[in-house]
Amino acid sequence: MSITTASQTIGPYWHLLPFEGWNDLTRFGATGDVITITGRITDGTGAAAGDCCVEIWQPRPEVENFDGFGRAATDKDGGFSFTTLRPEPVPGVHGRLGNVQQAPHVGLTIMARGLMKALQTRIYFEGDAGHDQDPVLNLIEDPARRATLVAKKTGAAAYHLDIVLQGAGETVFFAI
Repeated sequence: MSITTASQTIGPYWHLLPFEGWNDLTRFGATGDVITITGRITDGTGAAAGDCCVEIWQPRPEVENFDGFGRAATDKDGGFSFTTLRPEPVPGVHGRLGNVQQAPHVGLTIMARGLMKALQTRIYFEGDAGHDQDPVLNLIEDPARRATLVAKKTGAAAYHLDIVLQGAGETVFFAI
């Protein structure tokens, strides 16, 4: 018999732990097509969510010294930033979604005080091929909702995604 344990918020003191440099996924010396991902998290009223822990995971490109994991805290304005390698397409999901290749993306998790469960979503990249065929992105029928997962290109190697936790323009989150 298994007993499910209660979900917990990340708590008010997580930001006191030293995660300096964890937002740079090239921190162990990985080299390749380096990009920057920035974003801003807001609540349902448009106020900055300035006490979030943001984690990203991505498939490992075939390079040394790249673990595909990063963690950042939001600043008082709800902003976060990651330095990483440009993701590559990945094999599709088997089963009812078919076996179509997934467009380049990173997984993103948000934890914060008051969230009883972490929020899971993805970041896709404006201009990357494959969005129309991506089996996960295309589970979202409404194009406006789908757009909440696509980071806008802000420079040659820079992307930005605003994340809205609830209300008008709410980002799509996935049940895990």
